[in-house]
Amino acid sequence: MLLRYRLSDIDAAARQFWQDLPSQTIFGFHGGLGAGKTTFIHALCRAKGVTGSMGSPTFSIINEYLCPAGKIFHIDLYRLKDEEEALRAGVEDVLYSGALCLVEWPERAPGIFPPDTLSLRIDTIDADTREITSPGDEI
Repeated sequence: MLLRYRLSDIDAAARQFWQDLPSQTIFGFHGGLGAGKTTFIHALCRAKGVTGSMGSPTFSIINEYLCPAGKIFHIDLYRLKDEEEALRAGVEDVLYSGALCLVEWPERAPGIFPPDTLSLRIDTIDADTREITSPGDEI
């Protein structure tokens, strides 16, 4: 997958993302601090019909949103040290729930992800442009 977008077009990019990957349910988003992982995940949620308030799960670890198709879980593993902490936080249960899961910093707990998790990388091209690629690497 290759998706390049300007921040002003992020909602259109999110709609394109779902058109390209309609049946995938677990996504691991890699990228540096400030690359736009949370911002893009919020756009993905809007494209799925989430209308309520969305925040960053940096401190809560897991945010749950409702959309017409069901639940979406936004997970942020940045503050976790390892897989054991992720297990104690209930992340594995959510990943295997069958719900849509959008995960930031999946490399913090690689061993808990299902084999069909799609690993994506968000890179900053310039102040207004981001690129999402699927390098084919495992979480």
